[in-house]
Amino acid sequence: MTDSPSTSPEESAPQSMADRGDTRSRRPDSDAFRAFMASGWGERVTAPVERSGAAEHLPARAVAAGEPFTGQRLVVPAGTFKVRNNDCDYRFRAHSAFAHLTGLGGEREPDAVLVLEPREAGGHEAVLYFKPRASRTSKEFYADSRYGEFWVGARPSLEEVSAQTGLRCAHIDTLRDALAKDAGQVDLRIVRGVDSNVESMVEEVRSQAGLPVGEDARHEDERFEERLSEIRLRKDPFERAELRRAVEATKLGFDDILKALPRAVGHRRGERVIEGAFGAVAREEGNGLGYDTIAASGNHANTLHWIDNDGPVNEGDLVLVDAGVEVDSLYTADITRTLPVNGTFSEVQARVYQAVLDACEAALARANEPGCRFQDVHDAAMRVIAARLREWSLLPVTVEESLSPAGQQHRRWMPHGTCHHLGLDVHDCAKARREMYQEALLEPGMAFTIEPGLYFRADDELIPAEYRGIGVRIEDDVIVNEDGSVTRISEDIPRTIAEVEAWIAAAQGC
Repeated sequence: MTDSPSTSPEESAPQSMADRGDTRSRRPDSDAFRAFMASGWGERVTAPVERSGAAEHLPARAVAAGEPFTGQRLVVPAGTFKVRNNDCDYRFRAHSAFAHLTGLGGEREPDAVLVLEPREAGGHEAVLYFKPRASRTSKEFYADSRYGEFWVGARPSLEEVSAQTGLRCAHIDTLRDALAKDAGQVDLRIVRGVDSNVESMVEEVRSQAGLPVGEDARHEDERFEERLSEIRLRKDPFERAELRRAVEATKLGFDDILKALPRAVGHRRGERVIEGAFGAVAREEGNGLGYDTIAASGNHANTLHWIDNDGPVNEGDLVLVDAGVEVDSLYTADITRTLPVNGTFSEVQARVYQAVLDACEAALARANEPGCRFQDVHDAAMRVIAARLREWSLLPVTVEESLSPAGQQHRRWMPHGTCHHLGLDVHDCAKARREMYQEALLEPGMAFTIEPGLYFRADDELIPAEYRGIGVRIEDDVIVNEDGSVTRISEDIPRTIAEVEAWIAAAQGC
């Protein structure tokens, strides 16, 4: 990997610890070098700017975000790079609220800030502050490893981003003055914990204007963050289309997993063969993974968030794969399929699998009934799970006793929730109030998962030996349509026993 540029200090001059990274390389810094670097460049050729598909929806999103905060200035940082090790950063991924309000996906724009500026006539105008590309005569062009074109490619201009998003854009260097304008008469709200530099700037402006700071401002800041979660509970048409694209790409990833299964069986860390097959598709077809892939074979499937993926994949195992592609707009799918490694379910595996599949179908059927609340979908799945456990003589009480709040014994084998909202985050809208989430009626535009499971750990002595080590989860993504019906948008990813076995056979040319 290429070194970042250094400032070529005198070798004998003492360095602070903060400057020690500059010791590994040297860069010319003479007037002649600077003049030479600024000369001889041809005319810049830029591709035509395409209007983002999200652009037409951004004004409505800004209105919804700012509605409870009339007359207040609202600050949404994109965030900054996070250090992976030493001077190597993770790929940048903007805070989801920023991505939602700007429509910017991919790895854009680190260190940017969206400000919802209050209008005198009411409402807010969204203004995007970021660092545009510098001229080729600037030192930044060749010497700045964070922003320089030599290092990270040509950054967009203010005009280009404005054309893409429809937002008014301004240089990040003007942000502080914009925040301080009429401060005291205008309150400031910020999404905390995203960018410490921007947060410090807001706190400084608040302090100088006599506004509440620190913990005194926390409640209102968090109320703003709550609002940004709740306005994403119902997806607009662009978002729904992006979720469908994410599911389509995820299907391609699962197809490649099936092709890789024979190689996984012969590898000492076969789970990583599966993980890698999916990850390649995620990067080729989208922005990358929506979350760390779970590739859990055998008893590992009974660890709900098994992401080590360092175990073998054995003939006769079931392998539980929970994976989703995040497309370039940053919307992600979230799909789980449990696959027989040798292509065929055993009798006991099929028994457990069918129970989970029946729970999925019951949950979807309940979601399609008028007056269904979000929490009702989970309850419908749990009734099937409890009934099947009782039928197998595993449940020590009646179905009704287990389903009662004072019971819940069935949750030993199905400990997680059945549904969560889905969107820019795999667990979307997480800061929404309970009455807006669990207790809410299903409404058009809502997108969520249905994912019951049964997990029989190898060390569970309350179950017969034939069940031990089997873990099954089936997860699909659904959207509530305008007429209130609910569509499983992952319908094309096989899920019945016969379909899964045929899918594996076809993928492997059997």
